[in-house]
Parts: sequence; structure tokens; C-alpha cells
Amino acid sequence: MKITVFGTGYVGLVTGTCLADVGHDVICMDVDAAKIDGLKQGEIPIFEPGLESMVLRNVEAGRLNFTTDARQAVEHGVLQFIAVGTPPDEDGSADLKYVLAVAGTIGEHMNDYKVIIDKSTVPVGTADRVTARVAEVLAERGESVDFDVCSNPEFLKEGAALEDFTRGARIVVGTDSEKVRERMRECYAPYNRNHEKLMFMDVRAAELTKYAANAMLATKISFMNEISNLAERLGADIEEVRRGIGSDPRIGYHFIYPGCGYGGSCFPKDVQALARTASQVGYDAELLTAVESVNKRQKVTLFDKLSRAFDGDLKGKTIAVWGLAFKPNTDDMRDAPSRTLMEALWAAGATVQAYDPEAMKECRRIYGERDDLVLVADRQQAVKGADALVVCTEWKEFRTLDGEWLKAQLGFPVVVDGRNLFEPAAMKAAGLMYYAVGRGDSMRRVQEAS
Repeated sequence: MKITVFGTGYVGLVTGTCLADVGHDVICMDVDAAKIDGLKQGEIPIFEPGLESMVLRNVEAGRLNFTTDARQAVEHGVLQFIAVGTPPDEDGSADLKYVLAVAGTIGEHMNDYKVIIDKSTVPVGTADRVTARVAEVLAERGESVDFDVCSNPEFLKEGAALEDFTRGARIVVGTDSEKVRERMRECYAPYNRNHEKLMFMDVRAAELTKYAANAMLATKISFMNEISNLAERLGADIEEVRRGIGSDPRIGYHFIYPGCGYGGSCFPKDVQALARTASQVGYDAELLTAVESVNKRQKVTLFDKLSRAFDGDLKGKTIAVWGLAFKPNTDDMRDAPSRTLMEALWAAGATVQAYDPEAMKECRRIYGERDDLVLVADRQQAVKGADALVVCTEWKEFRTLDGEWLKAQLGFPVVVDGRNLFEPAAMKAAGLMYYAVGRGDSMRRVQEAS
């Protein structure tokens, strides 16, 4: 099939590349000329395992192309995927200006039947607004061209996006058109061979499904963090609690790891957007508000533990930070707990000495050059001469640690582990003051330190 994808960000580039990889003829369009020029030269703007080689392979095969020419993009594909950003507006609702701008562009250039597909995460009712915008532009042109709009939300985890796209549990399509069903079946046929993954439903149900899925996962994370805070105060070990409840198949082990809060491009904005949608229809979504509130509080826990270890005086201290991305296998620092920590440390007069396998460039882009931020080449250099260590991201290379070696590197034997990577008993045996999340032994040491 001939397919057009508007947007070469995370969702757009993964979608276009994966569809090209199974033989479709795909053009990805973006208004950012520098990004398109880079992609044509093999420069991938995001880090996602396996994506670079897949892009290069399909470009070389002629199945994947990039353009800034909107007319060419609209003329190319029967299927027109909208995969542009929907950043949070000032009130927390999703900003649809980019989605509606693409809808207008499609209406401006289309001359034959198109299926317009909302791939971006958008509020319930967006398909209606996209339909109205396209119809409005066609009317301004004095043209009558047939088209359909459907919802096809993405369910991609950063760090595992290719696996999620190619082997995902379900493919949700919201439409009441049999014509759309036929074309979407054809589009996704290569990924729908072993068993039926396509789930057709009402457009509004599909739009809500995406938000509901992310809100549910965010709720599990915030619930576990709430219980971890309770465990600290009760002297219980949250890791034992996690294993105890995770063994129940009704609960499972996914998304019940306590830590320093969730971040990234999806959970924070999607929970806020769904709460805002509820407010707009006169419903007070108390649980969603609480999920976001708990998460914001949890991101402060790293600084709080560190501050308590130093009796509230961090001025002049150098703090090593392992991990800047919001999760492993990505360079994404949007709403990352590391940002909350670093900004609090700078406000307290401390210097950050940080390392991340992939997010160093992104960190420099966000914060620029500053005297109180030192980015180093590896985890060893990060702790050398530092006064304490904070773990923000559970990269694999951080998961093993020689406690005695670490103690010798640090000015003070303080470790704040925001991802519970290490065993409190082993850290204590090495002579380290170990502050984890929801672990009874580490809480007692916090109390001893204060």
C-alpha cells in the first residue's frame, strides 16, 4: 500500500519504518527541514534500539522516503497517518493545533479518496474535529472529495517500540466504515497473521482506550509508590511486598516496581489530559488527580532522602547521578525524575556530576553549559570525588556494584537508590549509608542519620 505518515517524531518514525519494513511504500513528511535532511543522510533524531538499522535498510530498499513537500505527501498515500505531537496545554489538556494543522493540509491537497488516521494520542472527540477541519478546507476550495477519519492509537513503549509495533497484543481501530476496515486490514495484514489482533470499535471508544491504558499503568506505578512510602514508615521491605502481591495472577508483576516516579512523553501528559477531559464533561476524576499528585510527590523523594543524609545542607556538595533518561533504552528526559532532582540540587547550591549511556546530549540540549553540571564519560568518573551517589535510571550497567569500591570513591558513604537496584544488607556491609525506596532497612538508616 502507499502510505503517508505526518510527523517524524517517536511515533511517526517508528510507525512509518515498521510499515515500510513489511513492504509498504511509505513517505514520512515533516515541516522540520533540518530533521528531514538528517533522516535522508541516515541521521536518526531519537534513540530507540534497532530503529537506526531498520530505517537505513528500508531507505536503501526504496520503501521509506522523507519529504517536507506536503502536496507530495498527500498525493502519495491512500492512508494518511497523523502522528504529530499533542503537548499539554496550560490547563493540562492535549493541544491539538498540530493535529488540526495536518488535517487542514490534507484537506488543502487531497484530490481523491483518503483514509485519515489519528495515530497521535488525542482526546475523545478528536476524530470529529479532524473531520470538520478537512471538510472546512475542502469547502473553501469548492471541492467535494470523499474521505474517512478513523482512530488507530499507538501502544509503544520507549525502549521496546519496534517489538511493540511488530508483536503487539492488539491493534485498535475506531471506525464505523467498512471501507476503512478493509484498508486497515490490508495495512496491518503482515502483523496479523498468527492470530487476530485487530480490534474494531467505535471511534470514541478507540480514543478513550489509549488514555485508559496509560492511566491504568500510571495508576499501578503510583499505587506501588504510595505503598512503598507506607512500607518505609512501617519498617517493611517493599520488595518483599512486591513479590507477594505480584504472584497473584490478577495483579501480576508488570508496573509494580516502586521507584522515584514515572516520566516520559506519555504517562504524565495523558493522565493530565484524561483528567481534563473528565472535567470538561462535568466529572471529577479524583483517582486520576491522585495518581498525578502521588507521582509529583514521589519525584521529590530522592532530594528529600539526600537532604536528610546531609542534615539539610547540600551547599557546595558534588552529587553523582547515574541515569538521566526517564527509563532505560531511551534518551528521553521529558518529565524525568532526574530533572526534578538536579533542579532541586542546583537550588540548594550543589553541583551535579552525571552519566547516562544515551541521554547526555539531550541533557546538554535542555540545560546548556553551566558550572554546576558536569557530564562525564562513564559511571566510574561520575562517582570519582563526589560526595554522594543517586541512581535515577535502572540501566543494566548500573545493576552490579562493588560497594567497597564505591565507598572509596565517595567523600561521604551515601547512596540514594531511586530504583531499588541493590540489596540493603550488602550496602550496609560495605559501610555505605543506603537510602532506597520503601525498604525497611534503608528507612531505619535514614532515621539513624537524622
